[in-house]
Amino acid sequence: MGILHWLQRWLMAPRKAGKETESYGRRFLSQSSYLSLGSLSFIILVSTWCLVTYGGLVQPYFLSSPTQVYEAAHNLLVMQNYAGDIAASVIRIVVGFLASAVLAIPLGILIGRSQIFEAIFAPITSFVRYLPVPALLPFCILWLGIGEVQKISIVFVGVFFQLVLMIADISRNIPPELLEIAYTLGTTPRMAIIRVVLPYSAPLIFDGLRITLGWAWGWVMLAELVGASQGIGYMILKSQRYLLNANMIVGLLTVGLLGLATDLLFAGLNRALFRWRQT
Repeated sequence: MGILHWLQRWLMAPRKAGKETESYGRRFLSQSSYLSLGSLSFIILVSTWCLVTYGGLVQPYFLSSPTQVYEAAHNLLVMQNYAGDIAASVIRIVVGFLASAVLAIPLGILIGRSQIFEAIFAPITSFVRYLPVPALLPFCILWLGIGEVQKISIVFVGVFFQLVLMIADISRNIPPELLEIAYTLGTTPRMAIIRVVLPYSAPLIFDGLRITLGWAWGWVMLAELVGASQGIGYMILKSQRYLLNANMIVGLLTVGLLGLATDLLFAGLNRALFRWRQT
């Protein structure tokens, strides 16, 4: 109990003297404690992996060891142009995600601020949102073939309809007093969107983009399982056919690391672009 009490006090140490460490019942960690705890979770995961593989608790047929995964990664990069697979998946993610964001942001704002647009677009958007994307894959192949357009369209469909409704909810829930003040000062409804709705919604929209980008990685993996000749998902499928367990783990780790990198990038951009939100 003494060790647990000491660990709790260490984790909840204040960031700096004079600064609050609690807000609405939520305790804040110091930056060093936060990073230490996050690193500890990865250390425990890797240690468990080493224990069950090197200790012989799991056969290599079911789970490859870190050494085998490292050797597989080296072989993929040097001998099998795995960098090209990574680049192909990243390009599909970027194009599909940007296309969905460019269209979803204005449409979502219009749905949230106008009942006319809400009546026209919200029901059909909600309907399509509940359709399982894997079930739409055969139609995408039938209509678009098995080229790049089909794979990008899967990412687009998987992200667009979810993102539209997220942004609609964000723009719909703007505090009415902000708009009342703007109208009192003579702002027109059109200018209110530019001067009030967009500035207030921007940080929350950015958070929505960050969340849906994680979903986009799942959809591009699905798209690459059918009719692909390049990509991380294609490499995983090909490795599964030949029971190359280590190669499949390399693919999963690649997606995880790329997803973590983009998530950290979005978090950093959010702090840099919307510093006023942190105060």
